[in-house]
Amino acid sequence: MYEDDEFEEEELDIEEYPTLRSVARFTKLLVSVNWFRSVGLELGSNTRKVAEDYTQNLGFPDAYVAPVENWEEAAYAAANPDWNTEWWEAEEQLMASLTAQALELMTEEDLGMALSHIAATASPVVQHAVENLAEEAGIEDEELIRAAIGAALQACHQSALVLAAGEEDTHPFALKYQLFELGRWPIGITGGSFNLF
Repeated sequence: MYEDDEFEEEELDIEEYPTLRSVARFTKLLVSVNWFRSVGLELGSNTRKVAEDYTQNLGFPDAYVAPVENWEEAAYAAANPDWNTEWWEAEEQLMASLTAQALELMTEEDLGMALSHIAATASPVVQHAVENLAEEAGIEDEELIRAAIGAALQACHQSALVLAAGEEDTHPFALKYQLFELGRWPIGITGGSFNLF
């Protein structure tokens, strides 16, 4: 994989594509996030506000922020077959829209390289954090561990798209990533509830 300076200076033309500068900075910050460190703790007012802003800006203003209290509840919420399909479709549409916006600002090759670098940087950091927490909590559910890792990596990808597209920090994906920065796991919307671990 590319070293940070290679990623910024040699592999990508940062000057030609200014939004890539933000993506490069974002990549460096991934290692300092306290992934999942607040799961199970009581939701503070700031966390609740970010969660409410996420659902509001995504188009679900009536969604109730439902605190998930432990890993057992998280497993149930993550495996729940009653996902709100409108929520899932809204996120998919946003990803497609952001990708199209980013490709108006840079080449497909450069966007792909930037997103690959995000994944390569985040993956070992997130995996290490989740596996350590799972060991501390006595969690042996491999499917749950994979779901947590996958959710965090997807949020990194989505947040990188926000930056690459030159969007604001009020974008739903920026807010979703902020919840991960706060040590949480935004599991998703089931029915009218936004499950937040």
